[in-house]
Amino acid sequence: MEKACILSLQYNPILGNKKGNIEKVTEIIHQYSDRQLDLVVLPEFFSTGICDEAFINAPEDEKGGNTIIEMRAIAKRYKTNIIAGTVITKDGGNRYNTSFAINREGNVIAEYKKIHLYNFAGGNEDKYITPGDKIVVADFDFAKVGMSICFDIKFPLHYNKLIKSGAEIIASPSGWITMNEFSEQMKSDFIKTWQAMNMTRASETLTYFVTSNLVGLNGKNLFAIGNSMICDPMGTVVAGADTYESGVYAELDLSIVRDFKRLYPIAEMD
Repeated sequence: MEKACILSLQYNPILGNKKGNIEKVTEIIHQYSDRQLDLVVLPEFFSTGICDEAFINAPEDEKGGNTIIEMRAIAKRYKTNIIAGTVITKDGGNRYNTSFAINREGNVIAEYKKIHLYNFAGGNEDKYITPGDKIVVADFDFAKVGMSICFDIKFPLHYNKLIKSGAEIIASPSGWITMNEFSEQMKSDFIKTWQAMNMTRASETLTYFVTSNLVGLNGKNLFAIGNSMICDPMGTVVAGADTYESGVYAELDLSIVRDFKRLYPIAEMD
């Protein structure tokens, strides 16, 4: 067994409170510090929540600012690789929704700028965010991890490109939301759709698919559905959360992915 220990974080961020949210990240990681963590995945907007004021008035610089400096220190302290969810970065006149891949030594080894922006049912990313244009796979010491963000999950060709670039695990920091005014039935339907997309993306790419989602009320109008999960290459949910704050932990067998890549070379096909 080529084991990899993965931890996905799910929590309800304090809007705009970077210090408090990073403390929450540290607290959850610390709960699992007795294990050899190979990868920790954080949610989209992990340090601010979905907070227009923070995005517009207080973006980080192109290197992720103090938020990523803090995450680099955490990676080094706990000797783990991290997909640092997303932060809004500013580069020149443009803002990007950016995810950072950080290795165990605390070095940023890859950055992915979200390609597919969310502009529906309460989303307004394109008002202040410029879409990225590059597919990114982070080459960590234990596996190649494809980088994805939230609404990318609706676009299967994004993941086809990731496996063509060698991805064995795909990490998708997310802030998957509904409007809080929606009925409980509609919220339940959103959750079922989310779960189905996670399982489908895993099985169609023959990778482990890891989502880290926000949960709970985000301001007055948005409700993040949680249900972070880790799916195996057959599309089975091997670990998951409901609609509460938690860590989602699993020990993955990477030999399964590598065997599937040999048996079913779908990355070489269109």
